[in-house]
Amino acid sequence: MRTILFLLILSSANFFAQNLLNPKNSGINPKLIKNETSEAVWYAEKADTKIEIGTIITEIKKLNQSDLLIRTTVKMKQAPDAKWTDSTLVKISDFEPIYHSSYNVNRDMVLRSGKDKVTGYYLDKKSQKKEIIEIPATNYFDSSSYAMLIRYLPLKENYTAEISIFDYNPKSEKKGIMKAYILDTQKAEYNGKPVWMVKTNDDISNRSATTTYYIDTITRKIEKQDMDMAGRRMSLETIR
Repeated sequence: MRTILFLLILSSANFFAQNLLNPKNSGINPKLIKNETSEAVWYAEKADTKIEIGTIITEIKKLNQSDLLIRTTVKMKQAPDAKWTDSTLVKISDFEPIYHSSYNVNRDMVLRSGKDKVTGYYLDKKSQKKEIIEIPATNYFDSSSYAMLIRYLPLKENYTAEISIFDYNPKSEKKGIMKAYILDTQKAEYNGKPVWMVKTNDDISNRSATTTYYIDTITRKIEKQDMDMAGRRMSLETIR
């Protein structure tokens, strides 16, 4: 009996371990990845009113047979000249991270993924304080890419998973390896199209912020995102 119980415990542990997604166990289908440029309008929601904050342009481009560029440019409505650009380079086959940069009016950040650590810097433009980053890390996705990665997973009803991610924020107690979570996946409809409705959160927000993605079942394009951050609601609606 003890032997049977021990084997059951081992098999259960292996089952749950397989649910942790990382580049060695990515689960993605690279054939679904296509070059594309999309634009979404960013709204803040209050009661029944939507207030436009800005637009986000996302470019996905295969640079060669192995490398994929994900670039997002944020244009704020109140400050149209103050752009915020994030660029992330990953492997097409498994989204293994290579490089990430983020530039806006307040700070610059660069992260380079090595064999067993992440290096780079964070520059606060207001104080001109520059932090050198060197954090041990292996087998993870960059936090900036996991929203795109979700699109290419073997989505089905009731699909859930944990995702190993790396995130750096000097103002947060949590830095380095942490997790994102796919909480639920359901079939739904958006603007007359069948979509996967994928509910997520992550350790970056201490699981207090939930994002729901509406992903076209055929093209795997993100048609909409709903974000609930402790009662503060925002959304992104793709217009092209």
